[in-house]
Amino acid sequence: MARGEHHRIHAQDRTLRNRVRVAQEAARLMSEHGIRDFHHAKLKAAERLGILDTQALPRNNEIEDALREHQRLFQADSQPQALRERREAAIEAMRFLRGFDARLVGAVLEGTADEHSAVCLHVFSDDPEAVTLFLREQGIPLETQSRRLRWSNKEQTEHPVLLFGADGIPFDITVLPLDAMRQAPLDRVDERPMRRASVSMVQTLLEEEDMQAFDNAQ
Repeated sequence: MARGEHHRIHAQDRTLRNRVRVAQEAARLMSEHGIRDFHHAKLKAAERLGILDTQALPRNNEIEDALREHQRLFQADSQPQALRERREAAIEAMRFLRGFDARLVGAVLEGTADEHSAVCLHVFSDDPEAVTLFLREQGIPLETQSRRLRWSNKEQTEHPVLLFGADGIPFDITVLPLDAMRQAPLDRVDERPMRRASVSMVQTLLEEEDMQAFDNAQ
């Protein structure tokens, strides 16, 4: 093998190893320090490891895979319980917000939620103030923000976000127009349309968990 080819292969191997290291460290930071943003987690991980090569920065789905593995190894008891609590809370909130066709999104749906995670919902109304008014009328103290969502490589739009807590669990509600029910924004993990779940779909997830736990106990 020519010397140049040997160096090239060695460099590729080093880059791949570093991608794995950064993904694992980013997953640890997300799991142990509550960092929710994949981009922030990977940059912080690379900085902590002293890795400057941008080619060694993993994709978001690589970090999500590493996060699942970290949770399996180090949070085998606590993470599934935190996930279930949030899925149960999501069902209650979606019923409460049924007038706005609430859908579950994010880590609670995907199964990577832990004690740091908020229950993230999409609700739909052409009058965003209607959602805010509804929650305030129920006596729920709100914090309001905004979030930019991507719908394609060329289209991004800003949407109101309502934040509150209930029974120790944070909630993150993004208010979208009615026509957004037909098309979901792009997921930050894989750049595909975001998965969304109705109440019945989340109930099915819980039933499947119960069946799996029963089978494992046999």
